[in-house]
Amino acid sequence: MQSAIAKDILNYCKDNQEQMILFLKNLVKIESPSNDPSSQQPIIAVLCKEFEEMGFYALKQPGKKTGGYLFARPNSRDKSKKLQLLIGHCDTVWDKDTLLKMPIASRNGTLTGPGVYDMKAGLTQMIFALRGIVNLNLEMPLIPVVLINSDEEIGSFESGRTIERLARISDRAYVMEPPLGLDGKLKTARKGIGRFTVTVEGKAAHAGLDPTKGVNAIVELSHLVQKLYAMNDFEKGITVNVGTIQGGISPNVVAPISQAVVDVRVNTLADGEYITNQIYGLNTQSTDVKLQIEGGIGRPPMERTKRNQTLWNVAKNNAELLGIKLEQGTAGGGSDGNTTSQYTATLDGLGTTGDGAHALHEHILIDHLPKRTALLAMLLMADEHIKHMV
Repeated sequence: MQSAIAKDILNYCKDNQEQMILFLKNLVKIESPSNDPSSQQPIIAVLCKEFEEMGFYALKQPGKKTGGYLFARPNSRDKSKKLQLLIGHCDTVWDKDTLLKMPIASRNGTLTGPGVYDMKAGLTQMIFALRGIVNLNLEMPLIPVVLINSDEEIGSFESGRTIERLARISDRAYVMEPPLGLDGKLKTARKGIGRFTVTVEGKAAHAGLDPTKGVNAIVELSHLVQKLYAMNDFEKGITVNVGTIQGGISPNVVAPISQAVVDVRVNTLADGEYITNQIYGLNTQSTDVKLQIEGGIGRPPMERTKRNQTLWNVAKNNAELLGIKLEQGTAGGGSDGNTTSQYTATLDGLGTTGDGAHALHEHILIDHLPKRTALLAMLLMADEHIKHMV
């Protein structure tokens, strides 16, 4: 029975491949940089129309400083059924008019363009997977609820709370981020991400007339930078990087202030707690300066929990029915899957195989688009209930 359904849904996706490509190209044409909230409205309107035509209730929630988000769910639904969450984002890292230097193009089996891989292909899959299930009169044991935000590339600082609430009440979450590289690995683990600001306040003095009366904040911070780098533990996957540093007011003044911004990546919640305590436990060499430390782990790691690995095995088994050999991998960056994984079974990287996220060679492999869409449809029809595993 499952193999017959897999064949039907794959044939549907292959038959609609050209429509999928046209739809994807249209999404890419609508440039939607994260830092331009008004640019999000046209693409959200297009997606809203698609959901409404499939019989979904679609809500466009405006943002305060972002383009807001789109929430969608079926109009007709059995409220006794559990929920499954579909997550995507419509914002990109690309500025307006990037199409002038990075045009949409199809060549050698690839489709290029700003945001095509990260992650407008994933949005296209979302629409056509649901459309295929509806048009083929197939059943989903769990009700699909959809959240498409416009601030993922800048940390989901407005939509994150809504994502958390939906994850808490959903049995599982599918994140439509692109897979890992040309192998198309699903992302079953992601590093947690932290951001810390270390500020040292010293005492200004004339560097020529009264140098001994000052306390140089830059010198004190330089000692702290060495301590921060000593916290790196590459075997455990703990990375601590001082990414920016600034300080002083003039070459002839003993620097009264200096500041560093630190990026931290960890594989586990325990490591996140450990490195946070280490950073907040820093001390300066001089007692004549003031040290201020701010920040923390903003996106907790997505770990290979029992429930996440169970969902991975569901994906692997369904992929085999579609003739896809799946592998799993760990991503160094974060996504909204880091959030959902804290509350429900999560599978990330379900987008279309390609390469070049955030790079000028961004592209997808065209022939993988229908296959990955069919895989998403099969996952939406899977009947496993695994939320309460840990």
